[in-house]
Amino acid sequence: MSRRARVTPAEAGLPDGGARRRTPGLRREEVAVLAGVGASWYQWLEQGRDISVSPQVLDSVARVLRLGDAERRHLYVLAGLNPPAPRPAPGRRDMCEGLRRLIDTWMPYPAHIMDLYYNCVMYNDAAAVVLGMRPDITQNCLVDFFTDPLYRSRSKSWEGNARSVVAQFRAASSARPDDEGYRAVLEQVSAASEEFRALWAEGDIEDAGQIRKELDHPLVGLLCLEATAMKVPARPDLTIVLHTPLEEAGTAAKLEWLASPEGRRGAMYPVAG
Repeated sequence: MSRRARVTPAEAGLPDGGARRRTPGLRREEVAVLAGVGASWYQWLEQGRDISVSPQVLDSVARVLRLGDAERRHLYVLAGLNPPAPRPAPGRRDMCEGLRRLIDTWMPYPAHIMDLYYNCVMYNDAAAVVLGMRPDITQNCLVDFFTDPLYRSRSKSWEGNARSVVAQFRAASSARPDDEGYRAVLEQVSAASEEFRALWAEGDIEDAGQIRKELDHPLVGLLCLEATAMKVPARPDLTIVLHTPLEEAGTAAKLEWLASPEGRRGAMYPVAG
């Protein structure tokens, strides 16, 4: 009712006739006509009666009432239905500068951002120095996990983490079974890695969360990190992955040295591995 009151007849494409209206916004009957439902049914919906509601009808009502994505999902919850997957609002697609500031502020610790299909959108300097992220690889975190020899040579926890990486990708892709983007990544990594194919065939599913990583860096030796994957509600198509140093092996101090002028100079010279 509150959202109906906010939509004027003109905004809904209806003539107001110039007459004074007793209530602000749209009338129930007008919403029902615009949404293609019966006036009595719509009244029952507003009253919260125990009626049968389909997602298609709720989407029609949400369109008429000009609901945002969060409001649309809330409407599903009020109607007792599972809400649809979040989608980025058109006005929030310009958040990249703010997200860039976020991962740059995370220095000297590695951080990167990836899209739904595990394509790397951006990464900070520490991710380049520690994880080996660079322009001349595929820039897809799943594909590079299985095919990048530099990362493979550094990762002491590769075999232990591989199963979780595959299971998390299956969980993400299973939510969108007809999405061609996931299919394309799956075909690419399957063609490139027998190890991936074997793990994929096991059918494991796991939600993204935290993964422990142990890396043998050529300049500072062992690094122990905890990678945490986080979602931004306003940009559900993106995942921020922040790497936090664990207490072992003096990891924090080593990462600070790698980000220092001396460490950066050392990274300029070719080092085996």
